[in-house]
Amino acid sequence: MRHFLTLISSLAAALAVPHHASNTNLLNTRKHINGSQPESPRLEPLRYVNTSRLEVAYYETGSDSGPVVLLLHGWPYDIHSYTKVAPPLAAAGYRVIVPYLRGNGPTTFLRRDTFRSGEQAALGSDIIELLDALDIPKAIFAGYDWGGRGANVAAALWPERCVGLVSVNSYLIQDLEHAWTPLNVPVEAGFWYFYYFLTPRGEAGLASHPKDIARLVWTRNSPQWNFTEADLARAAETFDNPDYVAVVTHVYRHRLLYAPGDPDYAELERELLKLPPIPVPAVTLDGLADGNFPATNGSSSASHFTGARVHYQIPGAGHNLPQEKPQAFVDAVLEVAKLAKGV
Repeated sequence: MRHFLTLISSLAAALAVPHHASNTNLLNTRKHINGSQPESPRLEPLRYVNTSRLEVAYYETGSDSGPVVLLLHGWPYDIHSYTKVAPPLAAAGYRVIVPYLRGNGPTTFLRRDTFRSGEQAALGSDIIELLDALDIPKAIFAGYDWGGRGANVAAALWPERCVGLVSVNSYLIQDLEHAWTPLNVPVEAGFWYFYYFLTPRGEAGLASHPKDIARLVWTRNSPQWNFTEADLARAAETFDNPDYVAVVTHVYRHRLLYAPGDPDYAELERELLKLPPIPVPAVTLDGLADGNFPATNGSSSASHFTGARVHYQIPGAGHNLPQEKPQAFVDAVLEVAKLAKGV
């Protein structure tokens, strides 16, 4: 037990003060793709805004006066999951905001002594703080993977700020009271990186080979997605962040109860242990070709949604659904806006 507590203390110290934290604008050192393959389209230029902890880099398009939708990316992906989602939503009159999550791309921490947390309460709080920084009263939250989890948390704990929710894989708030309860073996096998990142070897592997790890995760999570080397190279730029390794490893160490959370989020984490319901209108999506999360009919998560909710299975879509099947994601945002008007 003494050894375990010492390990946890060491992990917390390492996460709180990373060796290479800086506020460098990482776009200035962006590596462009060489060779004959054309570079994939980009969401740019970026804008920047400060929250209490972060300088958040984000892309914005559409009407300044239109209803707001936040498009939230997952791991190991980036804002370019939404290159074919943001333009049609902007054309439909929306103000579209696509931020880089903490520890990703040009989004950086403001201070060296801030805990480099990746816990779900932090992801949800970042959404609300971004709205505050941009003086936005409320918005549609739409996301998948990490971004979907943050959106679920924000919608559950701050429903007054959420017009409606689009969530890939339905209810994504982690049930940490059952963090050590195994899932079926094929699903567990797909979560290999959870356990890899618990170890110093896995941390070193993520630091040394982030692009190769992403390639493996993309291939496993989306077996029908024919992504290009240009797509992967563009996304890999987001891994070139001074806090990427610290935040990513903390996500999975905290999720498996091997690392403490940031004390600043302790009260929110206690609320999340109750698995709070999501009372806002919701459209949930499952990809029928998701290699990690088998598609459901939505019934297993129905009790967590107390507002109007519809669920769809999307043929051919893997885990990165907005990039693989962008029209389905656009349609979900438009539908949840209609559900919200009907409330």
